[in-house]
Amino acid sequence: MAVPELWAGTDAGKAEHHCTVIDADATVVLSRRVPNNEPELLELIGDVLDLGRNVTWAVDLNSGGAGLLIALLVNHGQKVLYIPGRTVHHASGAYRGGGKTDAKDAFVIADQARMRRDLHPLADADEIAVDLRILTARRFDLSADRTRAINRLRSQMLTYFPALERAFEYKTSKGALILLTGYQTPAALRRAGKSRLATWLKNRNVRNATTIAETALEAAEAQYTTVPGEKTAAAMVVRLAKEVIALDEEITETDALIEGRFREHRHAEAVLSMPGIGTLLGAEFIALTGGDMNTFGTPDRLAGVAGLAPVPRDSGKVSGNLRRPHRYSRRLLRMFYLSAQVAARCCPISKTFYDRKRNEGKNHKQAVLALARRRLNVLWALIRDHRTFQINPPQPDTAAA
Repeated sequence: MAVPELWAGTDAGKAEHHCTVIDADATVVLSRRVPNNEPELLELIGDVLDLGRNVTWAVDLNSGGAGLLIALLVNHGQKVLYIPGRTVHHASGAYRGGGKTDAKDAFVIADQARMRRDLHPLADADEIAVDLRILTARRFDLSADRTRAINRLRSQMLTYFPALERAFEYKTSKGALILLTGYQTPAALRRAGKSRLATWLKNRNVRNATTIAETALEAAEAQYTTVPGEKTAAAMVVRLAKEVIALDEEITETDALIEGRFREHRHAEAVLSMPGIGTLLGAEFIALTGGDMNTFGTPDRLAGVAGLAPVPRDSGKVSGNLRRPHRYSRRLLRMFYLSAQVAARCCPISKTFYDRKRNEGKNHKQAVLALARRRLNVLWALIRDHRTFQINPPQPDTAAA
């Protein structure tokens, strides 16, 4: 007697999940709300498996609140499919009823898993890839916080000391940030003088201390008026400057952690051999793909996830109208795009391909995207064959000799 096939859809949440199990006729055989705790989730898994051993599970989250449930299912050898929440939202409109409940969403998830064959399976996570996903996400947040802090710093300085705001590029000048921790107003800079200011900066290991001191004093000499609120604004500038310096230190520490963990990955050598890919972009690639190319099946599927495979937007007599898909990984596209930009300058093979695309009439962005798509195929092949990228030197034409 054949074992009945069942589909278990789970609408995941932070504190609770709702699980709905259906059979081949889309008849509900179990519907339950369960706390997001290990004992209750194990009990749910056991009850579902008692209904029929051939169970396909589906969830609308692949991390976050569903992390514990996914880990338990994978550890028990269960087949788990991932259905994005956006897909569930659009699909639910085709089902009876205009309301929205967790039970309905769980049913939609289970029914979509029953009907569709293009859903992404979730496998046992690569420990290094998970660590890199956490570290790269943290670095992304730190970089965003740093940009916001610098923008606030410049905006605050502009209100009372615009000459000093214009004097330095605070995104790249650590010396200028250190200067602001001690001197923020025109009067304070003039009182210190060039010699004292340069000595103060040198004692804090600032490079080009004399040049920075001269530039700051030129800005101070350009303003003798005290703007209302200067004292409070200067205090805020000190806080923001120290915040940016602290963020720089944490970013440096995080970069070291990322590099160390990335180099332990089995694909690190192949990924780093590609021109234009360093440890940070390589770590992004492993983090965003999970480090397992078998999950995607083909390079075309990976290109679709990365937004490098255009989709048709044809209608009526209009054909050949290709556009980037609406749903793709922005960070994965950024990784391939940035690495292609670098490779177009430093790699002879990539530069030749880029120049050919420009000669065909494509603009810079289109040429870089075309190069990124080609490089994705190359990277896929390197990982598949466990090889590293080699630039073959041109062979002499022996026949002509």
